[in-house]
Parts: sequence; C-alpha cells; structure tokens
Amino acid sequence: MTLTSCLILAAAVMAIGLYGLVTRKQAVAMLLSVELMANAANMVFAAYGHFRGGPSAQVFVLFALAITVAEVAVGLALVMLLYRRHGDTTVDLASEARQ
Repeated sequence: MTLTSCLILAAAVMAIGLYGLVTRKQAVAMLLSVELMANAANMVFAAYGHFRGGPSAQVFVLFALAITVAEVAVGLALVMLLYRRHGDTTVDLASEARQ
C-alpha cells in the first residue's frame, strides 16, 4: 500500500463521516460519524509517520485516539441524558430543551 492509496482511503472515510454527520438526526449516528472523521485524520497521521519516517506522527495518533475516546465518553453521556429527559435521541429535542 502506498501513501497515495492511504490518503485516498482516508479521504473516502472522511467523506462517509461527513455525509453521515450532515444527513443524520439521531445523536448516536452523529457521534459515529464524528468518530469516522477522527479515524480518517488518524489514518493520515499514521500513513505519514509510516511512509515519511519518524515516530512522532504515530505518537500524535496515540494522543489523538485518547482525546477521541474522551470525546465519545462525554458524547454518550449527553445522549443518555437526552434519552432520559425526552425518550428519544434526535438532536432537534436538544435544541428545544434550551428554550
């Protein structure tokens, strides 16, 4: 696998994540789409670390994965709160709760 094919794969995963983020209204599906986009960025960092040399990019991937795990934990906590309060996880309900 070459650097170009890794970047094309990462771009495809980023596009799928962006499409899911724009088209979905369920909070869990939106979190999964954001996770796909973060993994696409991590694939780019890992590919550059592998093909251009130097472990610094791969260390950055590990830190980015740790931040992504924390983001998912907070996001799922918010989704659970939304479900407990409204009985559904659509994002429209969260904007109504603000008013």
